[in-house]
Amino acid sequence: MSGEETTILYVITDLLVGGVPLHLHRLALAMRKRGYRPTVVSLAPTGPVGDRLRQDGITVESCEGCCGWDLRVVSRLKRILRREKPDIVHAMLFHANVAVRLAARGGGIPASRILCEIQTVEVERRWHLTVDRWTHRRSRLTVGNSPSVIDHLHRNGRIPADKLRLVRGGIDPTRILEARPADRAALGVDNDAPIIFWSGRLDPVKGLDYLIDAFHSLREECQANLLLAGEGDEREVLQSKIEKLGLRDWVHLLGTRSDVPSLLKAADLFVFPSRTEGLPNALLEAMAAGCPIVTTNVPGCRDLIRHKENGLIVEYGDASGLAQAMRRALEDRTQAESFGKRAAADVSENWHIDKTNDTYAALYDEVIQSS
Repeated sequence: MSGEETTILYVITDLLVGGVPLHLHRLALAMRKRGYRPTVVSLAPTGPVGDRLRQDGITVESCEGCCGWDLRVVSRLKRILRREKPDIVHAMLFHANVAVRLAARGGGIPASRILCEIQTVEVERRWHLTVDRWTHRRSRLTVGNSPSVIDHLHRNGRIPADKLRLVRGGIDPTRILEARPADRAALGVDNDAPIIFWSGRLDPVKGLDYLIDAFHSLREECQANLLLAGEGDEREVLQSKIEKLGLRDWVHLLGTRSDVPSLLKAADLFVFPSRTEGLPNALLEAMAAGCPIVTTNVPGCRDLIRHKENGLIVEYGDASGLAQAMRRALEDRTQAESFGKRAAADVSENWHIDKTNDTYAALYDEVIQSS
């Protein structure tokens, strides 16, 4: 059984705008094009990504959970599993993984038909690893999207290697390659001023506080502008820091943007100073754009960037080292551009979404054929 005969029930913690929900959106559409029949269930209310899925013709349901540990979602999920009787259940994010493992037996789904997916190297809530270690046997495999995620789950979560599967993440670079550079005047940037760019979620784990410190040091020698695209809980903290350091005219909080490819094309440098990642789409997009990159020596980022080959790597939290690397990239444009070209080639060769979807489809067929 494969393709059009196979029903897949995707279960996710929530469908707010973020890396994993957007990944699920792309995956569900891609699998439908290949003939699979996807349905999506969110533990929480469906949210904006749920709305997008419905607009694209994907059925979306909610367990109406009010928080991460609303145990009522388990019984609600059991009822959905009994009714839908999917061929495969594919869960994403920690709470969804645990809920599926708990609900599956009562919902009539054998562990051999369950895939659970983790897309980050968890450093703040390490108890997640303990729960994964206790419950992973109630699923066939735990999927990770980068070598760092797989290594973390094996070494720190002590999940056996034969219960883990790498499905490399990827992006479609077409929209980025076709984008035209954003208008610098509309961004409030002089034509001769270098643009340093970052995009993502405004969250402490992203290292934006020390990026601003590094930029403050850099401004003493280089009349650059720092553009931060995205929203999140840390916005007010960052705004206060920008004001305190007197950087209001040079650091721009752009908010949520739909033109990130154009911003990447206008940027002279992309800086991504995270504390940890799984496989960051923002970094993949910057690579696809051929943008010179400075990032941190942490899981996820070091899966993509090789120091002095396709970008520069610094240690997390080292604002002085980050400023030095940024300065080097802006001063040696020839070297920086060569790094950018190598990074763009790497995306095409190793991190293209078509390869990702091929691997998922092969995994789904493996599950069906061997169950």
